[in-house]
Amino acid sequence: MKYLLWAIAIPVGLVIALLVVQTLASERVEVIDLYTMDESGETQKTRLWVMDDEGYQYLRVGADGSGWFDRILANGEIEVGRNGVTASYTVVQRPEKSQKINDMMQEKYTWGDTFFATMLGSREGSIPLELHPVN
Repeated sequence: MKYLLWAIAIPVGLVIALLVVQTLASERVEVIDLYTMDESGETQKTRLWVMDDEGYQYLRVGADGSGWFDRILANGEIEVGRNGVTASYTVVQRPEKSQKINDMMQEKYTWGDTFFATMLGSREGSIPLELHPVN
């Protein structure tokens, strides 16, 4: 019975530890709220990192994509909540800025960026998404 408890407690403890590290890695530096629309017209909120460069805000999607990126491609317009202000944007893919935005995000998000690159794969092929305000 004692070994069964250990066999259960160790994996559960590891999962809890991983979730704590993941939360610390993702939420300890600036995070924005991205609002996209799904196929049924429901608003989906995603928390993402953001980088500023040359007057624009940038999000970053991995080379293999994501659900929130699919929703951007399907709808074109998004809303972003940052510093208590929510505004509408269109998105321009800027793959030529990939290395620069990756380097800047590494500097801003430090070990958190390294953690996610290790857990989810390298940043190679990631696509910076430049946000353009909708007037």
